[in-house]
Amino acid sequence: MTPSTPLDDATVGSLADRLCAASRTGIACAPVRDTIAADDAAGAYAVQQQLAQRRVAGGASVVGRKIGLTSPAVQQQLGVDQPDFGILFDDMGFQDGDAVPIGALLQPKVEAEIAFILGADLAEGPLDAAQVRGAVAAVLPALEIVDSRIAHWDITFVDTVADNGSSALYVLGQVRRTLDEIEPVDVEMTMFAGDAEVSSGTGAACLGDPLTALAWLARTALDFGQPLRAGDLVLSGALGPMYPIRPGEHVRAELRGLGTVSASFTAGSAGSPTGAAKDA
Repeated sequence: MTPSTPLDDATVGSLADRLCAASRTGIACAPVRDTIAADDAAGAYAVQQQLAQRRVAGGASVVGRKIGLTSPAVQQQLGVDQPDFGILFDDMGFQDGDAVPIGALLQPKVEAEIAFILGADLAEGPLDAAQVRGAVAAVLPALEIVDSRIAHWDITFVDTVADNGSSALYVLGQVRRTLDEIEPVDVEMTMFAGDAEVSSGTGAACLGDPLTALAWLARTALDFGQPLRAGDLVLSGALGPMYPIRPGEHVRAELRGLGTVSASFTAGSAGSPTGAAKDA
């Protein structure tokens, strides 16, 4: 992906205002593609960065990135055809088994993913498979709770990019593996809501290999002047279809060879998460 000419500052600010208002009021907004051209990735990421700057100004800390739209099933669900990335903040993170408040979210869905903890920067060099593999310090199971501030999930690529990759919250599992112990592409995932199976897939659903997704992110983030750094948390993207989550449900994902991760979802509003990201 090659960045194009970004939007002017006033337009970026206006679109960020629109998305912020949706979060603040709980009323989903119109898509931003009325203003951002379909091929203007740089413009969409400029809105995302404006939102990130506002979050940081409000006291949040950046802890990593999420890769989105990596699964063909999710791409089909949302009508898009390429991956994207969003920014993870410390106030988004929960730990395995936590009660996760989703009452303030507009239209949340949950998906099972692989989480990477980086032990080295990915800011220069070929950023090829060998370099990316060598930069991974740990691998964990994860749930990502996605949410769209745009009404009815009526999104295109630029809509979800501007909306920080449709991100909301995430839950990290407790058990860490290394790449000597587990091959992400071989992971088989099954996700349950209560006793009912609601999603399944494999690591191969994530751009063919979650490490391929990580390499894509490393190159793309560098293109946009936001390279990955040691200590960053990266969510791989979904291994299977998303599931619309409701308060009162308990979700458990089993990632064969990697472990399990679960959360109970409540009708409350997020206060102070448990700091899973900080501890990562």
